[in-house]
Amino acid sequence: MSSPAERYAASRRRAKQTSAMGPLAQALEDFERSLDFPLDDFQSESCRHLASGQDVLVAAPTGAGKTVVGECAVHLALASGRKAFYTTPIKALSNQKYLDLARVHGADRVGLLTGDVSVNADAPVVVMTTEVLRNMIYAGSSALTDLGYVVMDEVHYLADAFRGPVWEEVILLLVPTVRLVSLSATVSNAEEFGQWLTAVRGTTAVVVSEHRPVPLWQHMMVRSEVVDLYTTRSDGTDPAGAVLNPDLVEAVRRAERSAVGPGDGDGGGHGGRGSRGSAAHRGRGRGGRPDRGGHGSPRGRSDRAGGVRPPRRDTVIERLDVAALLPAIVFVFSRAGCEAAVDQVLASGIRLTTQAEQREIGEILEQTSVRIPAEDLDAVGFSSFAAAAMRGVAAHHAGLLPVFKEAVEALFGAGLVKVVFATETLALGVNMPARSVVVERLVKWDGREHAALTPGEYTQLTGRAGRRGIDVEGHAVVLYASGVDPNAVAGLASRRTYPLRSRFTPTYNMAVNLLTTAPYGRVRDILEQSFAQFQADRSVVGLARQLRKHEDALAGYRESMACDRGDIGAYLDLQRRLSDVEADGQRQRSQARRRAAAESLAGLRTGDVLEIARGRRSAWVVVVDPGTPGFDGPQPQVLGEERQVRTLTAHDAPHGVSVVGRVKVPRAFTARDAQARRDLASSLRNALAAGFSGKAAPRADAAGAATAPGTTDDIARLRAALRAHPCHGCPEREDHLRWARRAEGLQADHDRLSARIASRTASIARDFDRVCEVLLELGYLERDDDAPEPNAGPESAPATHVTASGRWLRRIYAERDLVLAQCLASGAWDQLDAAELAAVATTIVYSSRGDDDGGPRAVPGVSSRLTQALEATTRIAAQVDALEREAGLTPAPPVDTGFVRLAHRWARGESLGDVLSHGDLAAGDFVRWCKQVLDVLDQMAGAAPSPTLRRHAREAMDLVRRGVVAQELV
Repeated sequence: MSSPAERYAASRRRAKQTSAMGPLAQALEDFERSLDFPLDDFQSESCRHLASGQDVLVAAPTGAGKTVVGECAVHLALASGRKAFYTTPIKALSNQKYLDLARVHGADRVGLLTGDVSVNADAPVVVMTTEVLRNMIYAGSSALTDLGYVVMDEVHYLADAFRGPVWEEVILLLVPTVRLVSLSATVSNAEEFGQWLTAVRGTTAVVVSEHRPVPLWQHMMVRSEVVDLYTTRSDGTDPAGAVLNPDLVEAVRRAERSAVGPGDGDGGGHGGRGSRGSAAHRGRGRGGRPDRGGHGSPRGRSDRAGGVRPPRRDTVIERLDVAALLPAIVFVFSRAGCEAAVDQVLASGIRLTTQAEQREIGEILEQTSVRIPAEDLDAVGFSSFAAAAMRGVAAHHAGLLPVFKEAVEALFGAGLVKVVFATETLALGVNMPARSVVVERLVKWDGREHAALTPGEYTQLTGRAGRRGIDVEGHAVVLYASGVDPNAVAGLASRRTYPLRSRFTPTYNMAVNLLTTAPYGRVRDILEQSFAQFQADRSVVGLARQLRKHEDALAGYRESMACDRGDIGAYLDLQRRLSDVEADGQRQRSQARRRAAAESLAGLRTGDVLEIARGRRSAWVVVVDPGTPGFDGPQPQVLGEERQVRTLTAHDAPHGVSVVGRVKVPRAFTARDAQARRDLASSLRNALAAGFSGKAAPRADAAGAATAPGTTDDIARLRAALRAHPCHGCPEREDHLRWARRAEGLQADHDRLSARIASRTASIARDFDRVCEVLLELGYLERDDDAPEPNAGPESAPATHVTASGRWLRRIYAERDLVLAQCLASGAWDQLDAAELAAVATTIVYSSRGDDDGGPRAVPGVSSRLTQALEATTRIAAQVDALEREAGLTPAPPVDTGFVRLAHRWARGESLGDVLSHGDLAAGDFVRWCKQVLDVLDQMAGAAPSPTLRRHAREAMDLVRRGVVAQELV
């Protein structure tokens, strides 16, 4: 709790900030008054930065209330007559946020765009997935007019391998006049992310809060005992420095000592006392697969023979219920495991609802049932889903039917469903906080292998514990089993933050879209500013911005140096060449003098008296040793009037020497004898006083001083050309030349800076080059060898253009976008009817899960036309794969034909039950894949080169969009 003095100082700071905000200050005050709670410090600080015209990055724990800052941006947009876009990473979160904002601002002022859903798209506030905004920017949509604010909720999602790059595209391409509000979970490098945002968008205020509004206690459940993770000296709300609870260590030891092997009385695994197999298909259709995670078997099994197994799920729920820790979310990390968990709890006889609550649940379920075609209710397992919900238990995962997920969220939010078994997708922003969170295992399947949870993932999961305004504290419980180290759990819990790592990489669609609006070099500069490149070499982002400033300045210099009489650059070049030739002549004269000086030292004899010219005065010396020839001529030893002996070089006599006479040098003379030096110096002075007869040899600078005839001719020719140039008589010639010299110097700096950037990592730009190599090979790009890149140096590459094929590739967004484009361009799908087209389109989006490695395989029971189209698609994918490998790119996953048969049957009008009976997909997964196929068909309807293919794509959409697939969440 802050002191009165601190609160007073904080109020003074807020008052000062408010006075500096200008016209939005009143709008901010109105927003604060509209809330039924006071803003936390981090919320208040963020909103004031936003109202003062700054971009804002907010990093705070899950459940801390970051979205209030996004809602403030919406309020400020409406108050200033501008638009606000609220973007989310997943459609479920977009739907939820749409409903929240519509309740506050009215349905007429709020819209929703999620690719397959469009509601009130022209509203001043539109909720959308980030991909939709990216597509708008590339298309130059008129909807961007008057856009004032963009909220990027869950911005840490840019670490996602496939969808994360879209976030960076938006950040890089969004015009600077739009205020950006970035909402992130607590990350350990928020300042680094904020520095990047400042580098690419201008000043961004970074607001970081580590404070959880609801304290979080950490526990482990050993068999049926819930034990604090830390000692009683730590309440678990500040785990840094907390001490592992010795009572927990002792509980683990007791459990291990008493373990009796596979027959352990705790029931093993998470099996119950029985299982209702039919219930395992709730919302999943028929043919549900068993849980491969080791927790879904009806009877359970030991994770390790003879070891301690995790407590049964019914035991977990009963213990939480007794401790008043419900409602709870139990993270299972397996879709089939979630369904099996519900079955096991129900089989145990647990009932968590009262009769009054069951009546309320029944009303909500009735509303859910009317949204599902009557003929599909059995196929989607509605009765099993409803039976579990009536008992207060449900599953929540990506394979669940969308209307079922919506019902679970509503029931859980109303406190009617008390336990939800969920996969980690629930932690990605869906608003379903609980009093407690249970983590069954510390490993999960990441699509390739079973990997340990990271501290960031653990924080994201347990962050759902503790409902603000409802609970005074939240609780996180990890189930103990042999092999789980309490110290490892403490390590996960004590590291609340995790670093945000960019997964940005150029795609084919990105390349053609960027090259449509900017030249090749400029696109490379844009990509050099990505967060991925910033992290690889943080200085490259600053260098790239400096490079763009150079380009802008060069354009201004070239405009100022322009002369209406002629090419001032050519005139400057003549001047430079004349200077070079004159300097060359000077070098020749200097070299001639040096040669003459060296030659003047040759042939000297002992006793020669030399005159050495030194400006207006001369010095005289006598040669005591003529020396031997060397690289720069002989270096004789001489004695001067001051009686010192030294070595004479051409450098000491740049104008050469003159022999003016001779004196006798004793045969026994040695430089080490001081008396001998005095005697010889006296002889030299006497000789100089008496004077010498005879003519002195000419000085060295008299020879070779003239410029070579060729150089003289060149100088005369260039001077004549300079006088004849049109710019020579321009009265503003010197001003033009001054700007031209500045441009010349800046171009040199620009070239050096480009070389520095090229010598750094430049990994993103190199990947872009490789992507373009593939696109050039396939004809989506072309280069004009006669036209260099605009505003580039003499060594620039030819101009790169997007071809007609590339222009429709711009409208194709998919992980296998190039395979789809090649299939359309080659005519491989031209002969298919609408149902067959829907079936073959699944190969672009579908990927098998679990142990099924997917990939192309024969599809039985389909037409020969469809078979041939699938074979052609597989060949095209292999060709693209080969090109990518040759270019040094990581190939996209191979096409997967695992969904073709089901999609074909559905498009031909078969019932949902019949379709699901021919595969092992859950009903929710089936609907989800169908919606992705609809997205691809919609792209084809606008981008396919053939009018017939575009018409068939629209017909295919009508065939697929029926029944449960046609149901939306809003």
